[in-house]
Amino acid sequence: MKIIINKNLYFFIQLVLLCLLVGIVSSFILPSKFYNDAEIIVNDFHNEIGFIGSYPFTILFYKITLLKFIPYFLVAIIQLPILYFVLYKIGVPLDFNRLNTKNFLVYIGFFLIALFICIPSKEFINFIYLTLIVFIFKDKKYSLQKTLGLSFALFVIFGLFFRSYYLFVPVIATLMYLFTFININNKTIKTILFSILIAVAMSFSYKLIIGKYISESTREMHNLERLRSDEAQSMIQSPIPTDSWYGETFGVFYGYISVNIPLNAIHQLLKPQVMAFIIWQLFVFYLLYLRFQKCIQNRSAFRYELWVFLFIFSYFVVQGMFEPDLGSAVRHKIGIFPLIYFAIYYDKFSIKKR
Repeated sequence: MKIIINKNLYFFIQLVLLCLLVGIVSSFILPSKFYNDAEIIVNDFHNEIGFIGSYPFTILFYKITLLKFIPYFLVAIIQLPILYFVLYKIGVPLDFNRLNTKNFLVYIGFFLIALFICIPSKEFINFIYLTLIVFIFKDKKYSLQKTLGLSFALFVIFGLFFRSYYLFVPVIATLMYLFTFININNKTIKTILFSILIAVAMSFSYKLIIGKYISESTREMHNLERLRSDEAQSMIQSPIPTDSWYGETFGVFYGYISVNIPLNAIHQLLKPQVMAFIIWQLFVFYLLYLRFQKCIQNRSAFRYELWVFLFIFSYFVVQGMFEPDLGSAVRHKIGIFPLIYFAIYYDKFSIKKR
């Protein structure tokens, strides 16, 4: 057993070092569009610095930590080891050194961390913060009720101070959980479909209060401003206007498919980097679906783990309403990678951290 653990840990360290090298090199050669957020964070063009809002808070964070004043390759050297150490603290899974589908998807995830968070990024904060929720569920120090209370509070705080759409996650997750008690066939698929319908209902409620549907006032409006930009090729735009109840319903389903099962992006076939992202999302979604199904079927044995899947799939629904393009969809999935990492390996960790 000790030999297996040592081999897995040794491979984990090798992978991290390779990804660190990739991150350092990437900080020099990334296309200009990768630097858009980083430039906003470092330069604060509109004096947004503050405590509330993802950009204001991130700008403040990088100013306080002085990371905004150093070259990007040094940011990579500082940030990336912290993120990989967080994953190490979650645990090193058994057979991590063996090449199989599950591990291969996680290896790619490690490289995507290096690619997207090697420069100043909101995802660095996102990644670290959501790890708190993983530790709460992994350690099981508290009752499930107290664990849920703490995690819900963390989502609410994050939603109020950083990204407002996180406020939707505990609501959707709770309704999904209640739906899993219904005795029906194909429970996992129908629970996911129910979660999308919850999002549609929320959007209709938003329309009654604000006057516009959610995806209409976020994703679609944002994309209208980018129609002739370089990012327009990968943006997610519903083929049906989302200013009607049926258009918004279709738009929410279309958005969910686009960010999680992006078969509608097959026209990007001649762009290898886009196709790589699409394939990764497809397989990660399917793997998580199978693991989610296992937890639903054995809910008494995996009471804590089930909620992690509910949070993940609730977040996927939220992505379907808000994500403007495929690149953002992948980047934001990396922001919740600690949850995904734990969900993939929750029963396979060989090194337990206290």
